[in-house]
Amino acid sequence: MRGIVLKVLSVCFFVVMATLLKATGTIPAGELVFFRCFFAILPVLAWLLWRRQLRSALHTRNPLGHVVRALVGASSMGLGFFALTRLPLPEATAIGFAAPLLIVAFSALLLKERVHVFRWTAVIVGLFGVVIILWPRLTLFSGGQAMGNAETWGAIAAFGAAIFTAFAMMQVRKLTQTERTEAIVIYFFISASILSLATIPFGWAMPTPQQAALLIGAGFAGGIGQLLMTSAYRYADMSVIAPFEYVSLLLTLVIGFLVFGDVPTLSMVIGAVIIVLSGIAVILREHYLGIDRIKAREANTP
Repeated sequence: MRGIVLKVLSVCFFVVMATLLKATGTIPAGELVFFRCFFAILPVLAWLLWRRQLRSALHTRNPLGHVVRALVGASSMGLGFFALTRLPLPEATAIGFAAPLLIVAFSALLLKERVHVFRWTAVIVGLFGVVIILWPRLTLFSGGQAMGNAETWGAIAAFGAAIFTAFAMMQVRKLTQTERTEAIVIYFFISASILSLATIPFGWAMPTPQQAALLIGAGFAGGIGQLLMTSAYRYADMSVIAPFEYVSLLLTLVIGFLVFGDVPTLSMVIGAVIIVLSGIAVILREHYLGIDRIKAREANTP
């Protein structure tokens, strides 16, 4: 129960982060990545100092792996934040839910992991839900001006962010074999902050005092959300708490309507429901497969 509560709280902080970033308006995506990661370091450092884990957090056996994770993760963030500035909040969130489904597909295609018919079906159905959300935005297929508006590019960026997120999670899976969780978190924030500075030549905006407050608040909210999510996995299995990630869709629907006046379209609602149900199906299947593997090991143990 403690793990579930911590997971829901982490989701709330991540939604607050996304809301604050969207409220900044015209700030470039690269600049959003910098503030999100740089100011997230502060609560993480405070937490590590309190737990006396700072030294172990800075120890790494795979520095190149952290660089790769930062490149992919920062790309995912940049595309996701660009999408936030172009799309309604719940729509950008719903498209991002494609990431867990893409992880299953990429694991099978690139890592040669065994994926059976049930999970492949869930992936295909879930991606069909993504298409339902994207279709009205892709004016290339709907008879409008091809690729001619900001929301179209926002939808494409949101799906691109989901793809990069899937690759980032696969890289995190590799890193967990040799690295501690706190090392993965702190090195990502540091590396992504540095990498985001490379976007300065493409034009950063001088934030107003209000925008600066929103950006700093988003960074702190993201850092706290990361800590809560990490703590959640200490108290419950991933398969138990992962479905609560979808609480964010309900929150973004409410916040999008109350704060930004976003009214969800029918295609967005239908697509989001399909994606969420497919994601939960994959999570439950992974849970049952894990139980079967444990039983098999116990049966073979003399």
